Amino acid sequence: MEVDSESGFDSSGTDRTSKSSKIESLGLSHSKLAYDGNFIRSACGMFMAGEIVFGLLVWTLIGGTEYLHVPALGWVMFVSVFCWVLTVILFLLYLTMAHTRIPQIPWKILGICFNGSASVLYLTAAVISAVSLNVAIRGRYYFISWVASTIFASLAVVCYAGNTVVNYKSWRSKCEDT
Repeated sequence: MEVDSESGFDSSGTDRTSKSSKIESLGLSHSKLAYDGNFIRSACGMFMAGEIVFGLLVWTLIGGTEYLHVPALGWVMFVSVFCWVLTVILFLLYLTMAHTRIPQIPWKILGICFNGSASVLYLTAAVISAVSLNVAIRGRYYFISWVASTIFASLAVVCYAGNTVVNYKSWRSKCEDT
């Protein structure tokens, strides 16, 4: 349904400007955020979706066990929850195109720094998670959960590193254009 911007009428003949002016007359505004479906299909969007899924699996698999008996797994939990929350926030900013409304932030450089840092943090978390398997007793439910979380932490490292490379290439190509 397209709205003619000059007349305010859509293709069905309905006046869309009166609804907008009613909202504004009440002191309310309508959202100017847009859904960017192309972002999900981009390499950056796919990597971020992988980061969200794998990160969620890491901290839920560890959080469902008695991980407090192994202090090193506290670091794994911190890294996975911290990175997951920040990744979800960035994903929503990109998905709703809200990042375009804040041009003062260099988003590509922010992506490079965040994803690079998250790659290093998740790499340490994956190694610590793998080393912590020696403490677990084979065959127990938490052993299997910790093995799975180690695998998913490793996949999260790959996603964050891949996203770093994609952001770097995008930033570099933008710098070469100017």
